[in-house]
Amino acid sequence: MSLYLREIGYEEYSPSFKVERQWSDRIKLIDQPLFPGYVFCKLDLTDRLPIMKAPGVVGLVGVGRSPVPVPAVEVERVRRMVSSGLLVTPWPYLKVGQQVLIERGPLAGLEGILERVKNKLRIVVSVTLLQRAVAAEIDRAWVRPVGKSEIQLQEHRE
Repeated sequence: MSLYLREIGYEEYSPSFKVERQWSDRIKLIDQPLFPGYVFCKLDLTDRLPIMKAPGVVGLVGVGRSPVPVPAVEVERVRRMVSSGLLVTPWPYLKVGQQVLIERGPLAGLEGILERVKNKLRIVVSVTLLQRAVAAEIDRAWVRPVGKSEIQLQEHRE
C-alpha cells in the first residue's frame, strides 16, 4: 500500500522497528510495523477518493464517519524516535504518566512520558488518535520533568 501511495504522488510514512526472530539455524533481525494496519499519509481531506481506492485501505482514522488528522507533531515525534538509532519498540498506549523533556542525547528536545521497565527508563510518545504509543530506552541523565511534576521534583530535591 505504501508503495502505491508513493507512486500516485502522496507522502506516506510507515514506521517500523527491528525485532529478533529465531529461525531453525540462526537468529535474524526483521522489520516489523510499529503500528500494524496503519499508514500515515498527507492528504487533502476534501479529495480523499484516490486514497480510499488504494489497495488495502479500509478507511481513514477518525471519529465516527468523520476523518480526523493525526497531529503532525505526534508523527514527527515517532519519526525522530525511529531515526534516532535507539532501541524502539511498540508500547501500550498511556493516558496518564509523567510528562518529561529529553535535554541531552539523540532525542534532545523531545517530550514524552517517562516509564520504568525492569530497572530501565524509557520515554513513551503517543499517537493519540490511534491509541498507540512507541517507547525508547533512555539514560536518566538525559531527562527532566515538565509542567507540575517539575515543581514536585524540585521540592523532593530540597
